[in-house]
Amino acid sequence: MIFKFNRMASALCMASFLVASAVSVQAQEIKKGLSIAFLPKQINNPYNVITGGGVSEAVKALGGKSKMVGPSDAGASSQVSYINTLTTQKQNAIIVSANDPNALLPYLKKASEAGTKIVAVDSDVGEDGRALFINQANSEGIGRAQVQLMAKLMGGKGEFAILSATPNATNQNTWIKWMQEELEKPEYKDMKLVKIAYGNDDDQKSFVETQGLIQAYPQLKGIISPTTVGISAAARYLSTSPLKGKLQLTGLGTPNQMREYIKNGTVVAFQLWNPADLGYLAAYAAGHLASGNITGKAGETFTAGKLGKYTIGDKGEVILGAPTTFDKTNIDKFNY
Repeated sequence: MIFKFNRMASALCMASFLVASAVSVQAQEIKKGLSIAFLPKQINNPYNVITGGGVSEAVKALGGKSKMVGPSDAGASSQVSYINTLTTQKQNAIIVSANDPNALLPYLKKASEAGTKIVAVDSDVGEDGRALFINQANSEGIGRAQVQLMAKLMGGKGEFAILSATPNATNQNTWIKWMQEELEKPEYKDMKLVKIAYGNDDDQKSFVETQGLIQAYPQLKGIISPTTVGISAAARYLSTSPLKGKLQLTGLGTPNQMREYIKNGTVVAFQLWNPADLGYLAAYAAGHLASGNITGKAGETFTAGKLGKYTIGDKGEVILGAPTTFDKTNIDKFNY
C-alpha cells in the first residue's frame, strides 16, 4: 500500500509539474490575429521607416496585422488625430514614437481606457501615458558616448555645436542633458558647446541650420547631430564645403545614409543601433501586453523572437542594447 501510494504521489507530482510547465509556456504565448499599429514621429523619416519595417516583420511572425500611419511633420500635436483614429479602430496595441512627451498624454490615456495597450519606442511619453518604453540603448550611455567620440575627433579642444531634432523631442533632450553632464568632467575643459540648434527632423531645415552654425561660429570645430535626418543633412552640406574633413561631424545615423560620407572623408565616425531591431522588440512587447503575459512592471520578463529574452526595468523601460560605432573599417558590414 505504501509503495502504491508513493507511486501515485510521484505521478501526481509529475503531472502537476507538467501542468505548471504548460501553463508557464502558455503564459508566454502571444494571441493570434492581434492588430498592432506603429505611429512614428514622421511617416517619411528614413529612420522611422526602418523601425516600421521591424514592427511589420515581428507582427507578421506573430500572426497578426500591422499598419504604419503618421504625420508628415514632427509637430508636437501632429500625432493626436492618428491616436484618436487608431483608438476608434480598436487596435489591440499602438506603438508610438512621440514628438512631445506631454501633448499626447490625454489621448493615449483615452486609448488605454478603451483597452488599447500603449508602447512608446525610441522617444518616450510621460509614464502614465504608456505601459512600456522600448529604449534603443541606455540614454546616459548614448549622451556620454557622443561627447567622448567628439572629443576624440576634435583632439579634446575647440568649439562645437549640437544639431538636434525638435525642441520637445524626449530622446534628443535626454541625450543632450547627458552630453552636458559629460562635458562637466575636467578632461573636457578645453571644449566648449556654443549652440544647440534645431532642424526639426526636416532635411532642408537641418541643412540650413548647419550652414547657419558655420557662419555664426567661424571657429567651430565640430557638430554632434543625434538625429538621422540631421546628421545626413549636415554631412551633405559639409561634403561640398571647404570645411570637408576639417570640421568634425558625428552623431546618430544609419549606415546606408552615411556610407558615402564615410568613404569620401566627410565623416570619420558616427553611432547608432539597428532601428529595425528596435521596432521588432517593440512589436513583441506590444504583443505580450495585448495577450496579458506582462503588465509593464519592473522585473517581468518576455521573449522577443530572434532577439531573445528581455527584462523590464524601472519605470517600464526595456533597453535594446549598446549602440555601434561605424567608421570606414566596418560600415560595409551593415545594410540598414
